Amino acid sequence: MTFSGLRVVKEALTGHKGWKPLWRNPEPKPSYDVVVVGGGGHGLATAYTLAATYGITNVAVLEKGWLGSGNIGRNTTIIRSNYLLPGNQPFYEFSMKLWERQEQDLNFNSMVSQRGIINLFHTDGQRDAYRRRGNAMHLSGADGRLLTREELREKVPFLNFDNARFPIKGGLMQSRAGTARHDGVAWGYARAADMRGVDIIQNCEVTGFRMEGGRVTGVETTRGTIGAGKVGVAVAGSSSRVMAMAGMRLPIESHVLQAFVSEGLKPTIPGVVTFGAGHFYVSQSDKGGLVFGGDLDGYNSYAQRGGLPTVEDVIEGGMALMPMIGRARLLRSWGGIMDMSMDGSPIIDRTHIDGLYFNGGWCYGGFKATPASGYAFAHLLATDTPHETARAYRFDRFTRGHVIDEKGVGAQPNLH
Repeated sequence: MTFSGLRVVKEALTGHKGWKPLWRNPEPKPSYDVVVVGGGGHGLATAYTLAATYGITNVAVLEKGWLGSGNIGRNTTIIRSNYLLPGNQPFYEFSMKLWERQEQDLNFNSMVSQRGIINLFHTDGQRDAYRRRGNAMHLSGADGRLLTREELREKVPFLNFDNARFPIKGGLMQSRAGTARHDGVAWGYARAADMRGVDIIQNCEVTGFRMEGGRVTGVETTRGTIGAGKVGVAVAGSSSRVMAMAGMRLPIESHVLQAFVSEGLKPTIPGVVTFGAGHFYVSQSDKGGLVFGGDLDGYNSYAQRGGLPTVEDVIEGGMALMPMIGRARLLRSWGGIMDMSMDGSPIIDRTHIDGLYFNGGWCYGGFKATPASGYAFAHLLATDTPHETARAYRFDRFTRGHVIDEKGVGAQPNLH
């Protein structure tokens, strides 16, 4: 089944009787060439790329719940490539380019909306740092430009420009950034992978790994033993728990990151805006709700909910940036389990166990990295070599001292 404008018209005229399920719900086979543990955005993108780019179709994606129940459905939907360090910026720009063609590649409306992102600065030192970041973006082919205070007033006049503590002096804008529909991303990758023969197996929790002679040969699950030539793990906040079953201790902590949605409002915010004097970022969904978030809750947790102190802290940042938010009613909030690496950057690498591969440590950057993460992980699984944009994402960078401390947004050691 393919989607098109003509198909929509035809179904509308015939009572919508021709639509079919987007993917199958198969029983697991005894074995696969590749088993991907984790049916979130990264796992599904990996399976799709294995089939579409590398021709490896004997693949299973194992998800302990239902598709979209993890972080792929629990984020603020922002896509961008405005990073600074050479280990990160080319990777996220590669991801941005994949976002720009994703709907055509998948034949699915994931509602990619390149409305732009503006990172505000409030001091001269912060302006210089953003100028440096913008230049780094240009080196990887990304777009970015500094906006003056007057240009900002035209684009976002509702901000508190004359705040006595945090006056707004300008901002760094990336016009190609924006948002995408998180559920649509999961559904699109699942459908496209299924069409190419990938088995997507829901309600199938991995409970252990089968090993023989130092090599992984399969996984134990709640639906039986499944053999595998290779196993790739992409389970976000559950990374430490899953990899512990293979005897590995990761340089990762799991933390709760909350997100919030207000009641529906008339169109107000043109793109994504981030507060430079506190951790607050906001955009507006197509339904009209303001979607915003801020800091981690600050303690280790596997709960998909947050605490009230962080709610207060995030709202305080929003009020300092745009006091009008105080008149909006909060509709709902949720928490995602974030796999926070020690330097704030991800890991895509082989493990010391033959046939076992790991993808995790995405911190705040998981959703925006989805297409490139899937591509790079599939490349690693298919060729046993790192993708050119992910060569810095190795396990041993912590022992070699080659950390990628991007803005200090890792776990406790960086104090966020």
